[in-house]
Amino acid sequence: MNVVFAVKQYVSKMIEDSGPGMKVLLMDKETTGIVSMVYTQSEILQKEVYLFERIDSQNRETMKHLKAICFLRPTKENVDYLIQELRRPKYSIYFIYFSNVISKSDVKSLAEADEQEVVAEVQEFYGDYIAVNPHLFSLNILGCCQGRNWDPSHLSRTTQGLTALLLSLKKCPMIRYQLSSEAAKRLAECVKQVITKEYELFEFRRTEVPPLLLILDRCDDAITPLLNQWTYQAMVHELLGINNNRIDLSRVPGISKDLREVVLSAENDEFYANNMYLNFAEIGSNIKNLMEDFQKKKPKEQQRLESIADMKAFVENYPQFKKMSGTVSKHVTVVGELSRLVSERNLLEVSEVEQELACQNDHSSALQNVKRLLQNPKVTEFDAARLVMLYALHYERHSSNSLPGLIMDLRNKGVSEKYRKLVSAVVEYGGKRVRGSDLFSPKDAVAITKQFLKGLKGVENVYTQHQPFLHETLDHLIKGKLKENLYPYLGPSTLRDSTQEAEVGRSLSA
Repeated sequence: MNVVFAVKQYVSKMIEDSGPGMKVLLMDKETTGIVSMVYTQSEILQKEVYLFERIDSQNRETMKHLKAICFLRPTKENVDYLIQELRRPKYSIYFIYFSNVISKSDVKSLAEADEQEVVAEVQEFYGDYIAVNPHLFSLNILGCCQGRNWDPSHLSRTTQGLTALLLSLKKCPMIRYQLSSEAAKRLAECVKQVITKEYELFEFRRTEVPPLLLILDRCDDAITPLLNQWTYQAMVHELLGINNNRIDLSRVPGISKDLREVVLSAENDEFYANNMYLNFAEIGSNIKNLMEDFQKKKPKEQQRLESIADMKAFVENYPQFKKMSGTVSKHVTVVGELSRLVSERNLLEVSEVEQELACQNDHSSALQNVKRLLQNPKVTEFDAARLVMLYALHYERHSSNSLPGLIMDLRNKGVSEKYRKLVSAVVEYGGKRVRGSDLFSPKDAVAITKQFLKGLKGVENVYTQHQPFLHETLDHLIKGKLKENLYPYLGPSTLRDSTQEAEVGRSLSA
């Protein structure tokens, strides 16, 4: 189940099916992001695609020597744009691909608009999601719920994204959902409705153990997103922000013009692919090795060119050398900025207390450490608020709860009201009343023994003690121990053994 490969195959098939000749790739805002995640512009250029245009662009020139490959989401807006395009075609021939199911009425409207008979093909290719890593996709939706209820447009888009994912992976799954979440149940029902309605599309070869779609709600574990992370990809996402593999470095002090925005893609960057899940200490060591390797190669490339053979060797090796130079400068800049932020915001000390709040049960020590950090001028208002939010979630019903005092400490520190309000909001969202799980006090004997042994052995890294609740959920699922009373099946179920393949969807009702 590789989502990057699935989307990449769709894009390759579109280009191949259009045949030889110069082409334009016509996309909308969302499909532009979908394609950019799996292909670089230079890779697509090699496939005779010489122009990239947006369907909503008003200033496109007529170029009858180009074939048009249209990859669009099946929205009313895009269908209207296509109808206008086909009435006055700017290109010689059109190959139209929708990223999801298109209605028959929309296809009919397009056919009626195609009076000049320029449409060669209309197909559905189900690449309707952002493929982040082989095992991770996103729909880039922020704030999908209003309170605890779905925003209708976001529910529709999430349903479309999930069903497209299933179709692209050729899976017709059984569905389970988190019982404590109405949002998870609603999404499960919507996905099931599409599978039932479009049953012909979902007629894939049956496997001995059917695939499973497990839909969870983030409110069951509000702790994990509040913790600082210490692996490369997670740190970049947390501290710098990643948007469709792009990192904005324009605010980095003294940044050069060509590094104001960089791309981090495991598909096209070997160093990133090999280091994205390693911890920060290892990254520092590996950056040093990358630099040393670069320095060894550098003199050879820049030696005097005294013969034709020297010049030929230089020209042959220059692109590789230039690429390596770009990789080195990019990662040195990114890691350097991460290191600066860690020091400037005192994140090592902050993270240690975060881990104590998430993993230990010593209220007195936790309270003392949080209060101490709130007095530290290096701790930002954002980090201060997160510490108090973690305290509020863990010690929500503790007999000595000191949350009002910590809220006052935040006010005295000058933390803005918008951050102070988040403390009560996170308890409302993911507090004990809402959670279907107990994040802090394991009840069964096995979990208690594990926690005891962990405490006995000590922890190798105090910054990575916490294990997301999702890890435990998936472990139970794989072993066939996930409780049906907490995660019921939608509709009749014949799946009772361990699950070999599982797609996990998260309803982010925040």
